[in-house]
Amino acid sequence: MAETVEVLVPGGRATAGPPLGPALGPLGINVKAVVDDINKKTAEFNGMSVPVTVMVDDKKNVTLTVGIPPTTALVMKEAGVEKGSGTPNTQAVGNLPLEAVIRIAKMKMESMLSYDLKTAAKEVMGTCVSVGVTVEGKTAKQAIAAVNAGEWDEQLA
Repeated sequence: MAETVEVLVPGGRATAGPPLGPALGPLGINVKAVVDDINKKTAEFNGMSVPVTVMVDDKKNVTLTVGIPPTTALVMKEAGVEKGSGTPNTQAVGNLPLEAVIRIAKMKMESMLSYDLKTAAKEVMGTCVSVGVTVEGKTAKQAIAAVNAGEWDEQLA
């Protein structure tokens, strides 16, 4: 029977320690090789938490599935902030250009409930609300209103 281990690891910096080592060790596979493979596949998400699924079949074959980091992590990386605002409704900690919002929306589109880029961008902007990041110098709520008003239709087409 195949075993599946799902963990969040720091991109490009996974180790054989917890949570991976204790979960993979009893499965009888080369943990170091798996960790090295995870680090190669998550290197582009350096510093962000990345969801990883490790599947080990009966013959000890390992299949890795690397997910996309949470939207919050992507927003904070693009905005260049370490952590979100403690008071996101009153204090902004960073600003995202619309291009960054679109890039994140395209990256996360598969895992979102959105059916087009415009609504996906609004979902990303919704995350900006809770993190305390502005979009194009506007509060995220104002940016969502601008999208609804058609202000950025050309870019979001």
